[in-house]
Amino acid sequence: MRSFACRLCQSPLFFENSVCVSCGTALGFSRAERDIVPVDDAGTYVDEAGLVWHVCRNLNLSGCTWLAPLEGGQCSACDLTRTRPAEADPEGTAQFPEAEAAKRHLVVELDTLGFDISGLVFDMLSSSEAAGEDVVIGHDNGVITIDLAETDDARRERIRQQLDEPYRTLLGHLRHEVGHYIESQLVTTDERLARCRELFGDDTLDYQAAIDRHYSQGPPQGWEDSYITTYATMHPFEDFAETFAHYLHISDTCETAAAYDLWQGTGSASFRELVRTVWIPLSVALNQINRSMGKGDLYPFVIPAPVLDKLDFVAGLAGTP
Repeated sequence: MRSFACRLCQSPLFFENSVCVSCGTALGFSRAERDIVPVDDAGTYVDEAGLVWHVCRNLNLSGCTWLAPLEGGQCSACDLTRTRPAEADPEGTAQFPEAEAAKRHLVVELDTLGFDISGLVFDMLSSSEAAGEDVVIGHDNGVITIDLAETDDARRERIRQQLDEPYRTLLGHLRHEVGHYIESQLVTTDERLARCRELFGDDTLDYQAAIDRHYSQGPPQGWEDSYITTYATMHPFEDFAETFAHYLHISDTCETAAAYDLWQGTGSASFRELVRTVWIPLSVALNQINRSMGKGDLYPFVIPAPVLDKLDFVAGLAGTP
């Protein structure tokens, strides 16, 4: 994520700011400009082309600060949410803003990298007692389903430990599931499909059988030599999605580091070189900083050569039709 500053007083801003805490200016996020812009007392902003934009109607519902083209309308990020918790579900409604914030972060990242997500929608579902349903996180034909209970830190940490996962976050779920969507949209030509299968394996293998094997037998011995996580070993589809998620982890963190002068980003290096020369030393340093604070590693993963090849492949899909 890039850094932001108030256009009126130049004070630092954060992505979800609706007001500048220094000068009191009301703010909105312009997706077109990928920047936080000042809005007037009516919540409007006029861009350089003379188009009038309005703060999203969901500001008080989900904390959305994005600009919408119609007064009283909702923004393009909120348009992506197909289903949200019912008002009769107070727990799900309380969890909804955090999930939407993570989704907006994802959308900006995908926009920055040049991925078209115009056919994607999200079902933000609640597995609370009031909702009375079990929600399965996943992707199906352009629909990403998210369990809002994943916003509960204690619950999410308990599941992470039960599944022996080194990392589990709501943003991580979103990045993984959108990886399935990107594969379905972009890995379609004979050349790409052949290269993808060369790297990740035969995706025509029975998926349910792969799930059963994974949860009954666990990952194969020596999985660390070829996969980024144990979950990636389950099926080539999951390997791609896990790899895509880590591509986004790395890209976003490196962009943030460059924005705060932790390294001098040039934009000219290949993704492979970015991992070798920037990400590996940066992640080691961040892990050590976390340890200095008595916390676990920020990035508890190792990137062997075969995984770097996979990362390079998914990075090559950015900005392509």
